[in-house]
Amino acid sequence: MTSSFAPMPDAEGFFGPYGGQIVPPVLKQVMDDIGRAYAEITRREDFQQELAGLLADYVGRPSPIFHARRLSERLGGAQIHLKREDLNHTGAHKINHCLGEALLAKFMGKKKVIAETGAGQHGVALATACALVGIPCEIHMGQVDIEKEHPNVTKMRILGCRLVAVTRGAATLKEAVDSAFEEYLSNPQDYFYAIGSVVGPHPFPMMVRDFQSVIGREARQQFMERHGRLPDYACACVGGGSNAMGLFTAFLGDAEVRLVGVEPAGEGTDRPGRHAATLSMGKPGQIHGMKCYVLENAQGEPDVVHSIASGLDYPGVGPQHSYLKDVGRVRYDTVTDQECLDAFMTLSRVEGIIPALESAHAVAWAMRTAPTLPRDGHILVNLSGRGDKDADYVAQVLDL
Repeated sequence: MTSSFAPMPDAEGFFGPYGGQIVPPVLKQVMDDIGRAYAEITRREDFQQELAGLLADYVGRPSPIFHARRLSERLGGAQIHLKREDLNHTGAHKINHCLGEALLAKFMGKKKVIAETGAGQHGVALATACALVGIPCEIHMGQVDIEKEHPNVTKMRILGCRLVAVTRGAATLKEAVDSAFEEYLSNPQDYFYAIGSVVGPHPFPMMVRDFQSVIGREARQQFMERHGRLPDYACACVGGGSNAMGLFTAFLGDAEVRLVGVEPAGEGTDRPGRHAATLSMGKPGQIHGMKCYVLENAQGEPDVVHSIASGLDYPGVGPQHSYLKDVGRVRYDTVTDQECLDAFMTLSRVEGIIPALESAHAVAWAMRTAPTLPRDGHILVNLSGRGDKDADYVAQVLDL
């Protein structure tokens, strides 16, 4: 990694002008305590060994890279490769940081772990991790997403977590975050808020990134061993941005690797409230304890947003992504709901891999871009999750 991108964040939790801790004084003390505990636990050999053992024997890491040959041949142009985070235990990248957060909560002696979830992948992964380490878990989820992502709701209940349905406002991810944070504020000394992405007040954007960075470390080594070179592009979907930061971090110092974050254009970026393309269409602001790019309404409040993928349905974004956009290291592009659905079905029927709708955004970008590149070019896609949770919904939308 070049000095331009390290160390990040600074001691106050800022990535350039983004990040920080925009929280009440009582909560700042709690955040600082979490930061100190995180710094301590990551220096301990026993923690590192326990986490590494769980990632290998429980999660099933390293996840493989699959060359999507048939898809590449069909499209023409560059070769598409998939980093198979969908093969992890619980079916997505979320388990990587959930194990770390659950172990940290146990280390700190917390009595309950609280979190929000959109698509349910973070909720399932956290409920799984909490069951493993033996700590109570409470998940807040918007009613719209509960109805849309029923398979994950069932899994969370089987795993023993308390599921709180959030019916206020749009009843999606932002409202779930608000609800979970309110419960956390009722007893921050005893509760641990396990934020589900690289968002929120410091130290969470740093912690979640660090736990997820295993994706990029593996991918970089795997690609070099197989091809003797790095990919031309590395791309991933971006809502809050955890799977993308997990992939991008290992490549930040490699100027020859173009990094692309793919945001949800929904029904069109020209339709306010019907997309969630925060970095593409938003501006610097504040949300959920951090400074970052935000989609705002005329009153300067976080706007209503939309994406066919519940996990990308968020009007903010990780502060490190905001910084990487400003310095030009990562390019942020958009994919519509229709392009996402097309990629979902194409990957399913050409390669036999059903992707999460979130991940299908990155697949769609790769499908759009590959034909414009030489055949000896390489695009690495972080396939962040599998589409079991979305299958019934897609079948209904497409009348399959």
